[in-house]
Amino acid sequence: MNKFLVFSLFSLLLLKSSFSQEMSGQELLEKAIKYHDPNGNWQKFNDSLVVTMATPKKASRVSKIRINLIKDYFYVKASRNKKITEYTIDKEQCSMLLNGKTPTNTEKKEYNINCERANLFKNYYTYLYGLPMKLKDEGTIIHETVQRKKFKGKEYLILKVTYNENVGKDTWYFYFNTKTYAMEVYQFFKETKDSGEYIILSGEEVISDIKIPKIRAWYYNKNDGYLGTDTLKKSM
Repeated sequence: MNKFLVFSLFSLLLLKSSFSQEMSGQELLEKAIKYHDPNGNWQKFNDSLVVTMATPKKASRVSKIRINLIKDYFYVKASRNKKITEYTIDKEQCSMLLNGKTPTNTEKKEYNINCERANLFKNYYTYLYGLPMKLKDEGTIIHETVQRKKFKGKEYLILKVTYNENVGKDTWYFYFNTKTYAMEVYQFFKETKDSGEYIILSGEEVISDIKIPKIRAWYYNKNDGYLGTDTLKKSM
């Protein structure tokens, strides 16, 4: 066997090996979870968060949140200007307060205070602040092909995620650091063209030994229009 043929076979084996080492979607997710939640604490999460939401031309909203996944308990107290709303979901029981009192039917209608909204807040905060661990939930479809491409000038490993019809219709993309596997961006698209938003993550807050993105800046996919920024801190 001549040297050229040996070299060609060796190169082919190296190429085949490099392709075989490309990780799958599930493998990327596991690496990301290992970075953010190395001790598997999310499943028994019982802690408090404070999230300040800043949006253009509006006063900031400060939300104090308590999540106990084991007891299926969720509480949020949101303050903006002089209005304070509180929602509690204890298993399937829902309760609401407005400025410390049970709201009247007129107030419920005027300020959109209801159990549907309480569950919306519960799903919103447990999903976004439980990522990427929440991608292990039932009904989540992890696409096996991992893309490597640039977004806003930085290269990422990108995981595509869809959901069973009874869970959701949006298509999500999660952007992970190519070296640490930290989640740094996520993006979702709805069924209509040019829909959805992307969220740029920065900083970290360690809560219950979980590395949770501290700052989330929201933008429209269509025109990069700025929507607002959520800033997280651990409750004292």
